[in-house]
Amino acid sequence: MSGPAGVHPAAPAPGGTDTEVTRSTCMSSSAQIGVTGLAVMGRNLARNFARNGYTVAVHNRTAARTHALVEEFGHEGSFVAAETAKEFVAALERPRRLVVMVKAGEPTDAVIEEFAPLLEPGDMIIDGGNAHFADTRRRERALREQGIHFVGMGVSGGEEGALLGPSIMPGGPQESYDSLGPMLEKISAKAKDGSPCVTHVGPDGAGHFVKMVHNGIEYADMQLIGEAYQLLRDVAGYSPAQIADIFRTWNTGRLDSYLIEITAEVLSHVDAATGKPFVDVVVDQAEQKGTGRWTVQIALDLGVPVSGIAEAVFARSLSGHAALREASQGLAGPKPTPMSEAEASAFADRVEQALYASKIVSYTQGFHEIAAGSQEYGWDIDLGAVSAIWRGGCIIRAAFLDRIRAAYDTRGDLPSLLSAETFAREIAEAQDDWREVLIAATRQGVPTPGFAAALAYYDALRAERLPAALTQGQRDYFGAHTYRRVDRDGSFHTLWGGDRSEAPA
Repeated sequence: MSGPAGVHPAAPAPGGTDTEVTRSTCMSSSAQIGVTGLAVMGRNLARNFARNGYTVAVHNRTAARTHALVEEFGHEGSFVAAETAKEFVAALERPRRLVVMVKAGEPTDAVIEEFAPLLEPGDMIIDGGNAHFADTRRRERALREQGIHFVGMGVSGGEEGALLGPSIMPGGPQESYDSLGPMLEKISAKAKDGSPCVTHVGPDGAGHFVKMVHNGIEYADMQLIGEAYQLLRDVAGYSPAQIADIFRTWNTGRLDSYLIEITAEVLSHVDAATGKPFVDVVVDQAEQKGTGRWTVQIALDLGVPVSGIAEAVFARSLSGHAALREASQGLAGPKPTPMSEAEASAFADRVEQALYASKIVSYTQGFHEIAAGSQEYGWDIDLGAVSAIWRGGCIIRAAFLDRIRAAYDTRGDLPSLLSAETFAREIAEAQDDWREVLIAATRQGVPTPGFAAALAYYDALRAERLPAALTQGQRDYFGAHTYRRVDRDGSFHTLWGGDRSEAPA
């Protein structure tokens, strides 16, 4: 087996056949890390390691993909090409670091079942896919019994991030991070202050849990940006190109973020075939891969309100029900009222306020869920560290994450981002415009579930009394579910079907 400069064939695994020995003419155990699963993300991650000076063993179920990688990118660094699982494992130095980049679910389990018997105590399997954290916990327990370390590693940044530097969220044993961490820190994105966007999140499934919530916040962020776009277009009357310019302006201020940046690029793009704005030729049915849905499902299990994220998930679902939407086209709605140029400009400023305030709420809900998950599973996640590694590489990277990190670093027991003085002050300044935007949206018939859910959450938190007292009275009436009183301890039940006297539960 031969390859281009910097590319070596793998040595056979211990106990391999004479044929394998003959085919393998290069040194054994020469790779510091290996990547199996060479679709776009796996391929780019392998190239990232190689570009940073590591010898990387590469393997794919289809050997042709392995050879295609080393033939095309062998000049970028040192690769060890392996056609079989045994060759792949033999190429890795101890402790072996084996990164799995395959589809989540059964394919990941299949890869683990293939490689685990070839590994030795102290070796590690690193799952870099979008696995459900419960699966990661299950796999970690099973492999721990074999002495193998399992690392559930969230990776954010898409294919470009995987190559140039992603935000990395590894969980698993601390011992694994001691060995793997320096390598991840080298290949990760770097924040503006130069710090690597990676940290040991916590034990077993903590890394994949944090990546899941990251994606949930991403759903909410994208929904809010979409609502801002629709308000600027349908209420203020701006064209996509004009809205692109507005977003570019916003990206120079407190809304500075990757998603705001690319929104401007998408809105300014013109379809070559029709000459129309690109957004007008794309079918308005948003797809999803499941992590946002998981975020909402787990939040329900934990009893954590993530209403903004939930509305974003439901908005994508609704967009996909084409038949239902078509059947509803004749429903009555308000007649749009055009705005003057001055009114539109003032409205755009109010939309910026509403977008910023709603984004703060989305992050607040996401960090609340991480804190609840950390408590439930005993992970001891550092929320300040999480916000720090999201400052670069990941999809939700944003300038205001520096201030989120500062808020948690200043007060580790911060109950909510809205309790931080800086964010509380900004929302106080934004709330009037936020409310005016929702009034305008309602009057004009523009759906804004994300903005509305964020404001409702904010108002619910600041309310002195909620209608939950009535809910408890109803539950006690029809089901004798009891209630607690504000003036004394204990639980009580009213005899609704009798004399309506109250009795201790």
